[in-house]
Amino acid sequence: MTVETPSPAVSLAFAQRRARLRGGVGVLVRNRSALVGTVLTCAFLLTGICGLVIVALPGLHHLYLDQNLSRSLQPPLHEGLLGTDPLGRSMLARLVAGIGISLGVAGIVTAFSLVVGGAVGILAGFYRGRLDTFLSGIVDVTWGFPIVLIAVVLTGVLSPGLTTVVLAISLINWAGFARIIRGEVLGLREQGFIRAAHAIGVRDVKIIFRHIVPNVIGPTLVMGSYYVGITIVAEAGLSFIGVGAQPPTPSLGQIVADGQNYWSTDSWVLVIPAAALALIVLGLNSLGDGLRDLVDPRLRVRG
Repeated sequence: MTVETPSPAVSLAFAQRRARLRGGVGVLVRNRSALVGTVLTCAFLLTGICGLVIVALPGLHHLYLDQNLSRSLQPPLHEGLLGTDPLGRSMLARLVAGIGISLGVAGIVTAFSLVVGGAVGILAGFYRGRLDTFLSGIVDVTWGFPIVLIAVVLTGVLSPGLTTVVLAISLINWAGFARIIRGEVLGLREQGFIRAAHAIGVRDVKIIFRHIVPNVIGPTLVMGSYYVGITIVAEAGLSFIGVGAQPPTPSLGQIVADGQNYWSTDSWVLVIPAAALALIVLGLNSLGDGLRDLVDPRLRVRG
C-alpha cells in the first residue's frame, strides 16, 4: 500500500495559509484593545445565543416574564444575581433575553445590508458610467433619511415592534455598505491583475467573483463589526422611545426605558442594562479596530 505525499505546491499553500493564520492571531494578541474586544464580543455572543434560546422556547418564557410584585426592585445579590425590576421579574433573565434579541436584530439587519449594499457597491464601482451615477444617486438619497423618521413612518403603516425596527434600520444601513464597497471596488478596478483579466477576455462575472469579491471581504468584515454595534444602538434608541420592542419583550432599549424612572432610588435597574449596552458596543468597536489592523498591511507594519 502506497501513501501519496502532497505535492510541493499543496505543501507550500498549506504552509502559507498556516503562516497567515499565525500572523493574524499574533496581531490580535499583540493588540490589547483588539484582544479585549474579541473577549467581550465572544462573551456577549454566547450570552445572546442563550437569550435567543430562552426567547424561542415557550417553556422558558417564565424566566423573564413571570411577575412578583412582592419582590420588586430587589437589589443585586439579594434576589438573584442582578436583582429584580419594578415588576419583580428577574433582571438577569431579562438581560440575557434582551441581549439575544438585540444581537439577533443586529445580525439580521447587518446581513441584509451587507448583501444589498455589497451588490450595489460592486456593480456601481465595477461598471461606473451611467449605472454608477444612477446607483450612487439612490445611495445618496437613501443615506440622507434619518432612521427615526423611517421608523415613525413604518410605525404608522405597520405597528410598533421589532419588525418595524428591522425594516427601518435595514432600509438605511445598506447605503453605508454600498458607499464603502464602491470605493474599494473603484480602487481594485484599476489594479494590474484586473486590467490583465479584461485584456485576455475574462468575463465580468468571473472577474467579480474571483477577484473583486475576495478582495473586499476584509474591509467588509471590518465594516460589519462596526455596523453591528451601530444597529444595536439604533435598535435600543428606537425601543427606548417606544417605536421598537414592545412590553413585555425585553430588548436592551426596552429594559433601559423601564429603569429610567428609578435612577435616583434604584439605580441598578438602569445602570446594569446601560452598562451591558456600552460594553457590547465597546467590544465590537475594539474588535473592528483589530480586524482593520489585520486586513491592512500598512497598519500592521506600523504597529
